[in-house]
Amino acid sequence: MTEQDKPEKPPATDFIRQRIVEDLKSGRFGGRVHTRFPPEPNGYLHIGHAKSICLNFGIAEEFGGLCNLRFDDTDPTKESMEFVEAIKEDIRWLGFDWGDREYYASDYFEQLYEWAVQLIKAGKAYVDSQSLEEIRRNRGTVTEPGKESPYRNRSVEENLDLFERMRQGEFPDGAHVLRAKIDMASKHLILRDPIMYRIRHVRHYRQGDKWCIYPMYDFAHG
Repeated sequence: MTEQDKPEKPPATDFIRQRIVEDLKSGRFGGRVHTRFPPEPNGYLHIGHAKSICLNFGIAEEFGGLCNLRFDDTDPTKESMEFVEAIKEDIRWLGFDWGDREYYASDYFEQLYEWAVQLIKAGKAYVDSQSLEEIRRNRGTVTEPGKESPYRNRSVEENLDLFERMRQGEFPDGAHVLRAKIDMASKHLILRDPIMYRIRHVRHYRQGDKWCIYPMYDFAHG
């Protein structure tokens, strides 16, 4: 049987491709397919990362789209340029390239900080002075609601002052965190006033000593 005689391979029908095909037909996102691979540069990649790389870069390639490489470098205690370079080398080894679409969460620290300030001004975020253990204990369970922090109703002015002083390095690690004010009785534990910022007096591998407060993963990806 020649190559021409071989039957055509049926199109993939997994739910991801089905959704993309539907979006393309409807003109959603302007008919554009744009994905991303967002590793944290805190170690070497493993087989699970390879799956994500092939999925995100492969889907974009299949539909004539683009894929960003976005490093989630918000934890200065674990990350380094060594891991950044190793990750890029592994992606190329798998046969993919991101072109000029290489991004770092740390490039947007100032913007993330400004957004946090806006949330405080809107009464949707507050500085909590409980210890992490107290926060965990008061979070509740899947069957019991959480308990509101005694600092939850601080004034906007006090929260703004404390958050700015956190940024200026006045407080030690663990003294305060910034939390979103959502719902301590939510059935979804992740929505029970999640932590947005924590204090880390650690030098960042790209930003140096410019920052001593760092956004949490979920806020940086919001």
